[in-house]
Amino acid sequence: MESGHRFDAQTLHSFIQAVFRQMGSEEQEAKLVADHLIAANLAGHDSHGIGMIPSYVRSWSQGHLQINHHAKIVKEAGAAVTLDGDRAFGQVAAHEAMALGIEKAHQHGIAAVALHNSHHIGRIGYWAEQCSAAGFVSIHFVSVVGIPMVAPFHGRDSRFGTNPFCVVFPRKDNFPLLLDYATSAIAFGKTRVAWHKGVPVPPGCLIDVNGVPTTNPAVMQESPLGSLLTFAEHKGYALAAMCEILGGALSGGKTTHQETLQTSPDAILNCMTTIIINPELFGAPDCNAQTEAFAEWVKASPHDDDKPILLPGEWEVNTRRERQEQGIPLDAGSWQAICDAARQIGMSEEMLQAFCQQLAS
Repeated sequence: MESGHRFDAQTLHSFIQAVFRQMGSEEQEAKLVADHLIAANLAGHDSHGIGMIPSYVRSWSQGHLQINHHAKIVKEAGAAVTLDGDRAFGQVAAHEAMALGIEKAHQHGIAAVALHNSHHIGRIGYWAEQCSAAGFVSIHFVSVVGIPMVAPFHGRDSRFGTNPFCVVFPRKDNFPLLLDYATSAIAFGKTRVAWHKGVPVPPGCLIDVNGVPTTNPAVMQESPLGSLLTFAEHKGYALAAMCEILGGALSGGKTTHQETLQTSPDAILNCMTTIIINPELFGAPDCNAQTEAFAEWVKASPHDDDKPILLPGEWEVNTRRERQEQGIPLDAGSWQAICDAARQIGMSEEMLQAFCQQLAS
């Protein structure tokens, strides 16, 4: 595959689903995981898309990821529920957790869902979009257990994960307003994408093993490992710390410290505490009108007409539209790693080449 090639999303989805079926996933599980990964690529977040497949295969082969497992209710108290993800595919456990939370929000107007011990739950905005599609606001605090990648403000080495924070606000007859980002300056997966492409990351994102600033993504992919920095210095660090506590400790999961350190970088365990709110609960009849008035006001003053002001989530909407029409871009290094992972789990060369021919057509 040449660098810069674009793949049709539906054909790529069929291939990814076949990869997980080959690994042993039941049909619904393979579909849920493929749905999520392809959606991440379509939204422009390749760091959380199909490039995760090699890591998932390694995690499964090492005994960390448990296929065909599901989230289990640990405690239920009215509008609140705590779930153990049972090291299942995060795309399965989080889907089940959000479905239960949405059901409770319909019943109570508000719900709180705590999920711990789940394998990697992927792009958090996807779960927020699941809530907004039901007409609900949602707030998500997420932590990564035992794989420190990010240095605290004034720190010299990694002490916690990328700890995403996410909020969504649904709008009538328009795309939802969506805030979704890692509390690190960039997501860890973006260093993987840059490493495969052989390009640097922006300044201010990384330090090497000696604590020296660098733009070389290899410091997060090759030993000895460096660290990501938080966004906005002390502000990002403070938000990351709160995500660690609210996402990890409050959910019934674990925080990152000496006793919880993982031995493999592919043993990605996430905790997520989610608050889901029915906006009708507050009796604000002008809420939608006020939201649209603010959106119009904000977008009305671009510094450069060629660079319009975008609302939160609008970049993903535009990218999704473009990639649905033109295909999903994938660099040669990432594609090779995915094919190698497919071979590792036993996909025949004939099947792999058949998919490659479909994707190339």
